[in-house]
Amino acid sequence: MRKVVFSGMRPTGKLHLGHLVGAIQNWIDLQTQYDCIFSIVDWHALMGEYEQSKQISENIFDMALDWLACGIDPEKSIVFVQSMVPEHLELCMILSCITPLGWLERNPTYKEQLREITTRDLQTYAFLGYPVLQAADILLYKANAIPIGEDQLPHIELTREIARKFNFLYKKDLFPDCEAILTKTPRLLGLDGRKMSKSYQNTINLSDSEADMQKKVQSMFTDPRRLKVADPGHPDECNVYSYYQAFAADQSPDVYNWCTMAQKGCTECKKILAGQLLKTLLPIQEKRKKMLGDKNRIHDILLEGAQKARRIAQKTMNEVKSILF
Repeated sequence: MRKVVFSGMRPTGKLHLGHLVGAIQNWIDLQTQYDCIFSIVDWHALMGEYEQSKQISENIFDMALDWLACGIDPEKSIVFVQSMVPEHLELCMILSCITPLGWLERNPTYKEQLREITTRDLQTYAFLGYPVLQAADILLYKANAIPIGEDQLPHIELTREIARKFNFLYKKDLFPDCEAILTKTPRLLGLDGRKMSKSYQNTINLSDSEADMQKKVQSMFTDPRRLKVADPGHPDECNVYSYYQAFAADQSPDVYNWCTMAQKGCTECKKILAGQLLKTLLPIQEKRKKMLGDKNRIHDILLEGAQKARRIAQKTMNEVKSILF
């Protein structure tokens, strides 16, 4: 039997290039090697977006559309919305009974977001406990591997710890250890050099128009030590160069040379980069536009996916309950 891969994404806004290189491109490749389960995790979105919850439904549809336009194939993978499978919350409640508070309070992502995000109140019971729900998402399908960015590694380790504690407490080898699958570009930084995130308003979205994308690229932070065009650059310290490595790897040696030898200025360099990004985005946007002509098909895919996912989830929960009660 093939191993199971599970991954989820929060419908909190438009998908961006960070999602593409940090997750979706990896998912597409994994479809040929694993039994893949991909979930639009709307309960996770609600934990941080509870004040704007009406936007989540629209974001769910847009996310499904982007996934399919990028190449996620519902014939090869299970694609569904988390809240359509109630067993996610059921297992989360059970796992929360055995998860120490200290494990959650040490979570570096939790502490980072509390520090960085000041536009809404995240100091809630649910937000502190979202790694438990994340563990439930994974363990419900007994996933063997999780494709993630490097910033999510602490969450995978916490999932393993929760699974091991359950197995130890109840003397059953129910949940397997899961391993992380990192992408070739595990973390693409945003326009300002921070983590690319809607919350930081530093993203290039998959659905951005050509004009918007070019404007955003021109605003990118570059080499802080290159003050004049005639100054030699330091590509390894420049965020723009990392985008060449991700989206135009064949050109990155030339970019490295013209930067270090001060043959092109940063403005021209970013103009060329925008052209390369357009080559990546146009095919996705064209397929997306075509799929918008049959919205019912998107809803059918999510419904069919939820039915498949729930059959697996119910089997796991029957096993969990037989162990507990």
